[in-house]
Amino acid sequence: MSLHFTLAAYDSAATHAAQAQREQHPVVVVGAGPVGLALALDLGLRGQPVLLLNAHEGTGPGSRAICFAKRSLEIAHRLGAGGAMLDKGVMWQRGRVYRDRDEVYSFDLLAEAGHRYPAFINLQQPYVERYLMDAIERACADGARITIRGGHRVSRVVQQADDSVSVTVNTIDGDYDLETQWLLACDGARSSVREMLDLRFDGRVFEDNFLIADIKMSADFPTERWFWFEPWFKSGDSALLHKQPDDIWRLDFQLGWDIDRDAERQEDKVRERIDAMLGPGRDYTLDWCSIYTFQCRRMQGFRHQRVVFAGDSAHQVSPFGARGANSGIQDADNLAWKLDFVLRGLASDALIDDYAREREYAADENILHSSRSTDFLTPKTRQSKVFRNAVLDLAKDHAFARPLVNSGRLSLPCVYPDFPDALPNAPACARPGSACPDAPVGERFLLDLLKGTLQLLCIQTRAPASPCCSAGIGISVLHLETASEALRQRYLGEEAGAVYFIRPDQHVLARWAHYNDEALHQTVQRLLHAEAAL
Repeated sequence: MSLHFTLAAYDSAATHAAQAQREQHPVVVVGAGPVGLALALDLGLRGQPVLLLNAHEGTGPGSRAICFAKRSLEIAHRLGAGGAMLDKGVMWQRGRVYRDRDEVYSFDLLAEAGHRYPAFINLQQPYVERYLMDAIERACADGARITIRGGHRVSRVVQQADDSVSVTVNTIDGDYDLETQWLLACDGARSSVREMLDLRFDGRVFEDNFLIADIKMSADFPTERWFWFEPWFKSGDSALLHKQPDDIWRLDFQLGWDIDRDAERQEDKVRERIDAMLGPGRDYTLDWCSIYTFQCRRMQGFRHQRVVFAGDSAHQVSPFGARGANSGIQDADNLAWKLDFVLRGLASDALIDDYAREREYAADENILHSSRSTDFLTPKTRQSKVFRNAVLDLAKDHAFARPLVNSGRLSLPCVYPDFPDALPNAPACARPGSACPDAPVGERFLLDLLKGTLQLLCIQTRAPASPCCSAGIGISVLHLETASEALRQRYLGEEAGAVYFIRPDQHVLARWAHYNDEALHQTVQRLLHAEAAL
C-alpha cells in the first residue's frame, strides 16, 4: 500500500449538481484527517447521513501524527479500523530516558496482561486515514450514507437565524452553496472555519523550535522510545528516536528559539544533525522534515451555535506525549453519539453543550500535561534548569524521582469529573466518568460486547432484560455470570457483583451494587438533559 492515497477523486458531476440546487444536509463535516473521518464514520454507522468536505483530494505530506494510544485503537476497533492499524503499526511499550550517554531509567507502559490492544503503536497518519476510508467504504456498502468530496474547500460560513448554517464551497468548476443543521469543523490547527467565524485560540506559544525528520533506514535498534536530555551527540538540547512501519524512523531535535528556520531546513544541515546522532557511515534516505514550535492553546468554547469544533481546530498541544491526534479521536468519539441522540429527537441540543464541556475539560488536562512537559524539556530560568538536572541526577538511582522526569507524559483517556459514584470502593479504573477498561470475557474481549448504545453491564448480578425507562430510550443489557480475574480486578475489586451503566462511547455513567430502577431513571434524565456536573 502506498503511504499517500487519493481521499476522494474530484467529481465535476457532483459539483454541477450542487450548483443546480441548493443542497440541504443534516450534518456537514469539514476536514478529512483522522478526526473528521472517524466522526463521519461514527455518525454514518449510527444511521445519520453525512457530507464530508475536504479541501484536498489526498493526504498531506509526511508522517505527521505517528503515535496512537490504546484508547484510540479501541475506538478505531469499534469503527472497523483498529485491526488494520494494529497489523500495520509498530507496537512498543518500553521507553528509555537518557542524559548525555547515560541511561537514567526505563519504563513499561502496559505491564498487565488481558488487553486486546497495546499501550501504543507507531503508525503514520496517512495509514490511519486510509484504514478509516476503507471502513467508510465498507459501511457505505452496507447502507451507510456517507458522501466524501475531495477538492471542495469551504470558503464561507454563515450562521442563520433558523438554527441552520449556510456554507459556500469552492471548487475548480466554481462555487456552490448548501445548508446544514450542524457544521462540524475538523479542519486542523489552521482551521478556516474558525477564522471565518473570527474565533480565537487562547494559550501559550513556547519559545523553542523542534526539527522533525523522518528517515528510511535498516537498523537493528529495539522497538522502543528513546529520549535524550542534553545528548552527547550535540544535535540539539534534547532528542527523540522512534520507529515507524516501512523502516521509517522519526527523529526529533530541539533547536532553540533564535534560529534561521530556512537554513535549518536545508538538507545538508538536517543530515549533519542526523549523522551526529547515528554515527558515521549510516545509510539512510531523508523522507520528510519539518520545523515546529510548541503551542498549548484552545478555543474558549468548542460549540458556537450550530458549528462545533473538534480535534486540532479546537485545541493544540505539543507533540511530546502523543496528545494531539489521540485527543481529537476522543473528541469524535464523544460527539458522534450525542449528535445522533439530538438528531433523533432523543435529547435536546444541550447534549452538544455537554460535549463541549467534557472535551474542553479534556483539552485543559492535555494542555496542562503538555505545558509541564514543555517546561521540563525547555527550562526558562536558571533555577528551573537546576531543578530539572537535579531530578535527572536523582532518577538514575532513586525510584521516587522518576515520576518527576517529564519527557512527555503519554496520552491517557480523560476521566470526566463529578459523576456520582455509588460504589466508591470498587476499582478506580472503572469509576464513573472513565473509559471502560478492556478485559477478557471467554474467548472475546469486553469492549467487543459493548454495542455503542446505552447499555447495562451486569457482573455476577441481574437486571431486567428490558429495563424500565420513562424517557423511551432503548437500553440493552449484558449479563456476565462469572468474572475472569482481569474483569474482577478492573470492575469488582472486593464487591460481590456490580451493575455498570455505560454510554455509547464506552464511558461509565454510573455503577451500583445491584440494579436500581429509580437510579437508572435519574441517570438517564441527567444524561438527556445534560445535567451531569462539570
